[in-house]
Amino acid sequence: MNKKTEERRKLNKKKVGQATLVLIIFILVICIFYSIVNLLIQPSDVFVIENGKIYDEETNIGYVVRDETLVSNNEYENGIVTIKPEGARVAKGESVFRYCSANEEKLEAKISELDKEIQKAIEGQNTNIYSTDIQLLEKQIEEKLLLIQTTNELDEIAEYKSEISSYMIRKAKIAGELSPSGSYINKLITQRSEYEQELNAGQKYISAPISGIVSYKIDGYEESLKVDNLDSINKDTLNSIKLKTGQLVSSSQEKGKVVNNFYCYIATILSSDNAMRAKEGDVIKLRLSNSHEISAEIVKISGFVDGEAVFIFKITQDVEYLIGYRKISIDVIWWNESGLKVPNSSIITEEDKNYVIRSRTGYTDKILVKIKKQNGYYSIIENYTTQELREMGYSTSEISSMKSISLYDEIVLKP
Repeated sequence: MNKKTEERRKLNKKKVGQATLVLIIFILVICIFYSIVNLLIQPSDVFVIENGKIYDEETNIGYVVRDETLVSNNEYENGIVTIKPEGARVAKGESVFRYCSANEEKLEAKISELDKEIQKAIEGQNTNIYSTDIQLLEKQIEEKLLLIQTTNELDEIAEYKSEISSYMIRKAKIAGELSPSGSYINKLITQRSEYEQELNAGQKYISAPISGIVSYKIDGYEESLKVDNLDSINKDTLNSIKLKTGQLVSSSQEKGKVVNNFYCYIATILSSDNAMRAKEGDVIKLRLSNSHEISAEIVKISGFVDGEAVFIFKITQDVEYLIGYRKISIDVIWWNESGLKVPNSSIITEEDKNYVIRSRTGYTDKILVKIKKQNGYYSIIENYTTQELREMGYSTSEISSMKSISLYDEIVLKP
């Protein structure tokens, strides 16, 4: 082999080596580029375990059924004056409100004018008629005026005004007896008494038949949705209620009611698999529109027809909150579970055993876990106890070498 041939061979070999090196570098660049792009497309392939809660629930429409008694008198149609305000407690026999008389505004205006004339007549006396009794009455009037300024209770204000009116009449009568022009003052008092009698005769006070909470929110379903009628409540009954969901019931100007604030019922129509497995006496939770989760006992389940049944729940919480509503949105929570919360996509199932892949400092471990509860998206998991592992057939050495999962561990999603 001559010298030129040897040089050509070495040159070709060098070119092949360079080409191979370039190809290897190109392949590495492509791999790195692909890895970067893949990381950008899926920037997070791990999930940090935290404590959480999962639910198995369904949203539905609920209808409030109360132990409530209407208080009214159909003979009076001139409006009412509340004595007990909305939400106030009332004892049996205590006045709740009164009906206005036919000419109440006119009579009150006449009485007010006479009060001014009586006061003017008293002040116009030339003789000093301020006896000890009058001074005492004036002091009592001042005290009641101060009390009116310190309260927002309508029944207390009405009581103080009535007492002030009584003191003023007594003061006028004493002044009439002591003054030279007493006959004029007495004439005004007599006229005022006649107006007051006419006013009182036209007023009708309504008392509470039972103790409870006063409400003036009347929707017309107080008789059909009663605790005494639970057995007669069916799908047709509920579907016939023509109210908007979440609608606040407006206050009536003609009647009121007294409501038992210790408990009420919520009726709803259910058709889920959970509903079909439920039994009377079961206790579940309901989530109301105020986001409160409250306990509820299933007291009645009507027979399933076409896969649906009427459920009636008894509740003892948030009863007063519901007084203003009849038709509401509720979440029926069949169960809930708290603990280490992970996505279902992070769980591997092999031979009826469940695992997660933990990623820690670049290393991964396949860890056996127990699923406490699972819904369509998440699971609550925990580690098996040593006793449970023994019962599953693991040896002491196998158990001692097993790793466990804990709070804030990172696990691989879609392993």
